[in-house]
Amino acid sequence: MNNLAQYFVPQWISIAFLLAIPLPFVLILFFVRKTAKKVPNTLAFPLVAAFFALYLMYIVFASFQGWFNEVFFPPKVLLLTTFPYAILLFGLVLNTKSYQKILAHSPLESLIQLHIFRLIGVFFVLLALHDALPRPFAFIAGFGDVLTALSSVFVVKAIQLKKTYAKMLALLWNVFGTVDILFTAIAANVLTRISIDTGAMGVDTLAIFPFCIIPAFAPPTILFLHWAIFKKIKNFPA
Repeated sequence: MNNLAQYFVPQWISIAFLLAIPLPFVLILFFVRKTAKKVPNTLAFPLVAAFFALYLMYIVFASFQGWFNEVFFPPKVLLLTTFPYAILLFGLVLNTKSYQKILAHSPLESLIQLHIFRLIGVFFVLLALHDALPRPFAFIAGFGDVLTALSSVFVVKAIQLKKTYAKMLALLWNVFGTVDILFTAIAANVLTRISIDTGAMGVDTLAIFPFCIIPAFAPPTILFLHWAIFKKIKNFPA
């Protein structure tokens, strides 16, 4: 069995990442708790909190058991975490009445505000600067995430001030953010295939703890949020 390549990552980057990665979970939990009170739905918050806790424990356990270490296509981290999580979100959660009620009571700007956690994309850049990820991939994905996060502030402001261009700005921003995460997901798989075939540098670092949390959590969650935003924009007054 061929194992993933181990690239040197300075300890301070790993520690900084572990300190930063709770941010998206915390933001989403606060959002769910606040919005669920409007429905009301007393189970939404504890269920989401319990799922996040169990899912994170599963990711950590699987990583330390070496389940993601084998060179494989699609990567084992996707097969064992990302794909099942995406199926759960889009196949189950999306069709529940609780989700639909929460979405109906969610202000568009609140959903957009959640994307501030994509500042974590800076870790793609840091890993690339330390030769742990291919630079073209990491720079596009990382700066794309950071730009999505920072620009979300201006989109939210336009909505709150009821600017005439707010709906169009939100739509353009949402398209950009969706394309960014799709590029990251697709490019990572393409690089994995190329790495297996040619021995070129791949994205192996993203399958190793703690960075394996990124592919396990980010793509399905971000796409799920973008889908919700598209639904809200559709009914947003021009």
